Amino acid sequence: MSRAAALILLLALSTCAPRPPQGDERLVLRVGWKGSPDTLNPGTAVLAEAYTLFELVYDSLYDLELDGSFRLSLAERAESSADGRTWTFHLRPGIAFHDGHPLSAGDVAFSYRLYREHADFPYLNTYTRHFESIEAPDSLTVLLRLDEPVPNLPSRLVFLYVLPAHLWAAHAEGNAAAEFGNEAMVGSGPFRLVRYRQNEYVQLAANLGHFAFPPRIREVIFQTYRNEDALVQALRTGQVDMITELPNTAVRALTGDPKVHFVQGAPFSPEATDIAINQLAPEHCPREEGGRCTGHPALRNLAVRRALAHAVDKRTLIDVVLLGLGTPGLTLIPDGLGDWFNRSLTDLAHDPETSRRILDEAGYLDRDGDEIREMPGDGRPLVFRLNWPNDLPEAPRMAELLAQMWRPIGISTRLQAVDPDALTAQCCPAFDYDLMIWSWDSDPDPNLLLGVMTTREIATGTSESGYANPAYDLLFEEQSRETNPVRRHELVWRLQQLAFDDVVYIVPYYARARQAYRVDRFQGWIIDQPRLALEDVSSLVRIEPVAVTAAPAVQP
Repeated sequence: MSRAAALILLLALSTCAPRPPQGDERLVLRVGWKGSPDTLNPGTAVLAEAYTLFELVYDSLYDLELDGSFRLSLAERAESSADGRTWTFHLRPGIAFHDGHPLSAGDVAFSYRLYREHADFPYLNTYTRHFESIEAPDSLTVLLRLDEPVPNLPSRLVFLYVLPAHLWAAHAEGNAAAEFGNEAMVGSGPFRLVRYRQNEYVQLAANLGHFAFPPRIREVIFQTYRNEDALVQALRTGQVDMITELPNTAVRALTGDPKVHFVQGAPFSPEATDIAINQLAPEHCPREEGGRCTGHPALRNLAVRRALAHAVDKRTLIDVVLLGLGTPGLTLIPDGLGDWFNRSLTDLAHDPETSRRILDEAGYLDRDGDEIREMPGDGRPLVFRLNWPNDLPEAPRMAELLAQMWRPIGISTRLQAVDPDALTAQCCPAFDYDLMIWSWDSDPDPNLLLGVMTTREIATGTSESGYANPAYDLLFEEQSRETNPVRRHELVWRLQQLAFDDVVYIVPYYARARQAYRVDRFQGWIIDQPRLALEDVSSLVRIEPVAVTAAPAVQP
């Protein structure tokens, strides 16, 4: 896009977001990002932008800190029984929802039961597995009973947002919960929703009566820019005060701008950029849930998946796509999760000749001389659809490079960028794709991403790959119950080895978080912690306007 076109788009987008009264401008933070929440319903949300808003608008029993640790939030005290199956949480008194209604233990119990009873909630339902009962014996006490000890309970509770029962009760049964738009999004967090227009902006106002973190600003507006050049230009011209992401190509320009500070670091939610491979077997197609199951049958063959993996030059992808700001990937568990990451794995070497040999031995030959191999038997050519969400800045260049890497081994690709919501619909549980570039944000515990590859998640829409391995399923259940940290660590590593050997995904890299903010608008950003997330509540409740220095008086 030309600079003129980018500026036209910038001006058009800047008129979409609401403008506060002139006197409040210094207390209004404007954040630019390329995405938009897919829904305001915590039960059905998939995209990271939605969870960014949930962290600001809702509270939970625990908060996740930038160093990866957990801190009690709504609860001021927690107690566990000797067998680890009964937990008692004592809530802080005097907490209210944004509409003034008191928040009680009954709201916590209602929310947990809602998440537990709806299997169509793709993520939050999984956190409630093993929740046998949730009770509120009084307004400040939550009693949680488990059917077995859960080794990572705080990491499950941190994302179980407490919803107002008086507003959600009418939508709790059947399909109503998943269909509820939650347009008011009433929570108890440091910010409350004012206005929302999908793919345009989200306007939040400060909850100055928050029990722990009343913000020092009055509003924050998340403004969507669909072009990365316009996003960077918006920061440089002062249309926005901070951007949550930026292309690597803009790093040099921003580091030379005296009004802008560029920061990089490990993502707050460690991220794995992945190439998902639709390997769903016909017998596992979830047709009752809308499965179309049109994946190329060759991808069900481990030999083909291994050939694809050997042909991927991860170092080139890191150098070209990320300009060096990343590390080679291995599994969905990113290296940012510390000891949970299986660093003993040995990656498949970049070796196109090995790819060709594997395909030859498996009977995938170029029989018609068009330089594209065909399947043995029916002769279907190895032409794979390669899709990606159009709000993932690095994906187009990666897709081009992957196509170039796979063509010499006799595999052709059809490249297409897709709207994120449309791509989600194509993916899970429709399985109407072949290959897909996307990314996963990790929980602080590996359980969620390991669970993505279990057979039972195929029908829920959580599994993207359709991978089904009984041995993996059994091992996953074992680690989810193991309370001995040393033994559980061993099981988590074994699961990663199994998924790696079966080439469930090709993980090209783990990217560094890249963000930037204007130094002349707000100060107090949290940039000295092990992980980086300027859009996290930790920064947004602490930042304040940069002090304006008065001009010296002119002497007569």
